[in-house]
Amino acid sequence: SDCRWDGELSLNCSFTGISAVPEGLSQTVVTADLSYNTIKTFTCTDERDGQWMLKHLNLSNNMISELSFTTCRNLPVLETLNLNGNAIHTLTLDVPVPAQGSKTDGQSCRLLPALKVLSVERNHLHAVPRGLGLLQVLQTVHLSSNSIQQIGLDDFRNCSQLKDVHLQDNKITQIQPDAFRDLNKLQVVVDLRENALATPLPQVLMGLNFFQLEVDLSNNAW
Repeated sequence: SDCRWDGELSLNCSFTGISAVPEGLSQTVVTADLSYNTIKTFTCTDERDGQWMLKHLNLSNNMISELSFTTCRNLPVLETLNLNGNAIHTLTLDVPVPAQGSKTDGQSCRLLPALKVLSVERNHLHAVPRGLGLLQVLQTVHLSSNSIQQIGLDDFRNCSQLKDVHLQDNKITQIQPDAFRDLNKLQVVVDLRENALATPLPQVLMGLNFFQLEVDLSNNAW
């Protein structure tokens, strides 16, 4: 392909017209830019193939519609994941609850253990991706320009390291009063601009630390 590879750490396949992630990539690559192509699927390879040293993955502006990271055991140091500008309607980050009495391999809580920034703007999400709480060091989540309709009580549960939440330009009409209550490290912005909120949210806002937090609620229905 026309991908540009520096031989060790950086791969740039942006605007090369590829329809799939190139095979046989070196596991030493740290930054991979696969943006602006026609990629429809992204699948984590089996852990038996070895763990990648990938820290920054850009899959923005492709044709991905559904994505699951429930089998990702081979991206232990991935820090930033850019999925902007795809057609994603389902993004799964957790694993099915095991049947009663069955044993797990202990890996379910270690999916993408180093991920700090998740960006899924300009997609077709109707809900906050399930399993954000499993991303134990997640600090920033960008979910603007989707079709998210509500923020549930458990959507951000256990996201104890979360600092920035960007939800502008969705279709949010309802936010559960305690949805952000335990996010003690929120410090930059909860961005809810350009949604469909019709009533003030005193219970939600009272649970946030206004001394270090910026909240943007402009251009709603009230």
